[in-house]
Amino acid sequence: MAQDQTVLFHSTIFGPIHSRRLGVSLGVNLSPNDGKVCSFDCIYCEAGYNSQGTGTTGLPTRQEVRKLLEERLHTMSENGEPLDVITFSGNGEPTMHPDFPGIIDDVLELCSRYYPSAKVSVLSNSTRIFNPGVAEALKKVDNNILKLDSAIEPTMRLIDQPVNKGFTVEKVVEALKQFSGEAIIQTMMLRGEHNGKKVDNTTPQEIEALVEAYKAIKPREIMLYSLDRSTPEERLVKVEREELDRIGKYIADKTGIKVQVN
Repeated sequence: MAQDQTVLFHSTIFGPIHSRRLGVSLGVNLSPNDGKVCSFDCIYCEAGYNSQGTGTTGLPTRQEVRKLLEERLHTMSENGEPLDVITFSGNGEPTMHPDFPGIIDDVLELCSRYYPSAKVSVLSNSTRIFNPGVAEALKKVDNNILKLDSAIEPTMRLIDQPVNKGFTVEKVVEALKQFSGEAIIQTMMLRGEHNGKKVDNTTPQEIEALVEAYKAIKPREIMLYSLDRSTPEERLVKVEREELDRIGKYIADKTGIKVQVN
């Protein structure tokens, strides 16, 4: 059963908020302020399903993003407010914005001017890393955080529901290798039910498949997390911290890669 859940962020620049993963974070939303634009339709997305529509405001322009971000950074700097990171997230997939590479350049320049010690992070679902311009832009940021929720095809399709049916686990794992040693791979751990089908990416088979995928990708870090807010699918269950810790330790031991559990 789906909940009537809608977009979270009604502005292009939001926060700062305290991120459980990244610290004091100022958000950049490259999706509409009243709708959702995403290449996945994840059953756990806190911004709701794509069926809510793309809204009426449209995507912010590169110029608007730069102006609004500079205004906020200037004010924060003048007031002596702390900032750890500028994070691209919001109501959808940020790399779908047609000016994403240029916006990254603008944000890096503004960050170095106002908060030179702050990082720039991008939370992406990995669907656009096949685009050379997007891939090169992601290589410029401090924290290139890319999604891999399952390394087993049917499970990935059930959880992430990619809009492009040509998107596959095999293709994305191969493409993720281009960020070897740089990317952070983020995996949502969950279980439950969706449309009468069992959902569980914590089984031994799922974990072993993820281990092999992580070994192939060779990220600098792996982030494991579970549900923290309400989801559009009601029949999902949070994986508790103790279990996440056990899974994380197993993956770290098997891969030799640092695992952060949130």
